[in-house]
Amino acid sequence: MEEAKMPKTNWLKRLMSGYGIVLIVLIVIILALWISTDTFITYDNIYNLLRSSAVNGIVALAMTFVIATGGIGLAVGTNVGLSGMIVALLTAEAGMNMWLAMIIGLVACGAIGLLTGVLIHDGKLPPFIATMGIMTITRGAIMLISNARMISGLPEEFTDIGQITLGIPVTDAEGATTTYGLPLMALIWIVFIVICFLIIKYTRFGRNVFAIGSNEEAARLSGINVRTNIYGTYVWSALLCALGGILLTARMANGIPGLGDGYEMDAIAAAVVGGASLSGGEGSIGGTVVGTLLIAIIRNGGTLLGWNAQLLEIIVGALIIVAVLLDKVRKK
Repeated sequence: MEEAKMPKTNWLKRLMSGYGIVLIVLIVIILALWISTDTFITYDNIYNLLRSSAVNGIVALAMTFVIATGGIGLAVGTNVGLSGMIVALLTAEAGMNMWLAMIIGLVACGAIGLLTGVLIHDGKLPPFIATMGIMTITRGAIMLISNARMISGLPEEFTDIGQITLGIPVTDAEGATTTYGLPLMALIWIVFIVICFLIIKYTRFGRNVFAIGSNEEAARLSGINVRTNIYGTYVWSALLCALGGILLTARMANGIPGLGDGYEMDAIAAAVVGGASLSGGEGSIGGTVVGTLLIAIIRNGGTLLGWNAQLLEIIVGALIIVAVLLDKVRKK
């Protein structure tokens, strides 16, 4: 009897240890919304869902790397805001070429990521304290350089990034042409999903990130350069967030001082619900993508059903708690 039960136990263990349950929940919610609303499975809704999820998805990828090391990234939202504001100021008020402005935004956030890594590894600050301090400083810097005002007048070639659709143009009976396809922002998200997956699966850096999160001292004794990998993790995370900020600013067509506020919570939720462990050493890109879509669809579906926005926040918060509790149960 015991031998007959082993395959079932192993199958359940694999399901619990990955993001299989979350994927099942996601499918069930999609089916429920499909049945209960007439507008969920429509081109316009799916298009807007993908476009709005792209930035959250990129920031969640950034958070996955940080959580895998056993850290936390409370400054991801402010990196989104900083890169967007830098690009807005340089293009709208300084007349700089948008590509050069975007590079400067990326470099600035990369430098903040490096500083964060230094504070955590060399300064021995807990990641929570280091990133909270960086978050506060960066948010203050955004308000300072923008005078806490919205920056308008961004060049059209830049704002077009948030509007471009890659697909097939269709002309209706009245002569109006509409392109049906994939938003450029969603395509960029997909590209970075693949890049992040390849980094984790096939590079030494990706393996080192999880080794450090599992046991930093053992990783050090096995010859892993912990300093370099911690630096690299926070720089890579900051660069992903900077990219998200550039895309979000293009979509909003304005430089917004409060851009990115609250994104850290959705990013943590997506990674943790997708199977990442806050104690480090566990997580996957696939799980984070599923977690991102789950949270986005809950919010989108709740809005279509007329649910209170605060109720949706309660649901997302409950998801985080349940995911962490399940992680604790798995490790017992």
